Amino acid sequence: MLRNIKEMWKYRSLIQALVGRHLRARYRGSFLGFVWSFLNPLCLLAVYSLVFVYYIRFDSIENYSVFLFTGLLPWLWFSGGLMDAVSSISGGGSLITKSLFPPHILPVVSVLTNLAHFLLAIPVLIIFMLFSGISLEISLIWFPLIVLVQLVFLTGLSLLFSALNVHFRDIQHILNNFLTLWFFLCPILYSVATIPEGFKPTIYFNPVALFTLMYHSVFLEGQAPSMLGLGITAVCALVSFAIGNFVFNRFREGFAELV
Repeated sequence: MLRNIKEMWKYRSLIQALVGRHLRARYRGSFLGFVWSFLNPLCLLAVYSLVFVYYIRFDSIENYSVFLFTGLLPWLWFSGGLMDAVSSISGGGSLITKSLFPPHILPVVSVLTNLAHFLLAIPVLIIFMLFSGISLEISLIWFPLIVLVQLVFLTGLSLLFSALNVHFRDIQHILNNFLTLWFFLCPILYSVATIPEGFKPTIYFNPVALFTLMYHSVFLEGQAPSMLGLGITAVCALVSFAIGNFVFNRFREGFAELV
């Protein structure tokens, strides 16, 4: 694990260059270019708001569109980063066959590319908040820490699944379907108050759900995140990162042959 961290730092310029290339390539040939970083989450927000504000009314949640947007943005980073990362090694092509190229950079680049889109969309969320009469509170100082913990958690999962997917290509298809279930197990479309008591463990033992609650706390409620929730997610992040590095290092020698 320490070797991988040292290599990430050593090749930080390469990571930065690859992230920049991925960002440019995603919208190459597009008239609006990087504007899609704002439009994509806004289009999703419009669809969900239409359904859950006007068709299936959630009157119990004040400023529902902002509530939805606050939970949706970090989920898009999580799911998009994980799905891009899981196929990053198997689709790495000639880069993986180069003996000096550190393969763990590829899933990290996928995570950071989606993180960039997430951060670019945060100003749109803030504008929505201000138009809805929600003031910016001092609790936002916790935002970078929550992002950092989620980054470590997501990087660990990305290393784990990208390595396994080289050997078992079904992983990417299974994960895609599992993420659909995971989405509905997080309080993005609904509040925790609507969950029956017997199903509350699906929230409190779900790291991504806890991340959602912490974003709601700092943006909507103007409060510091739950220290218990932050502690649980931090432990999950460290465990995820350790396991991800262990599995990745165990399989990395065979990447060139299988890719």
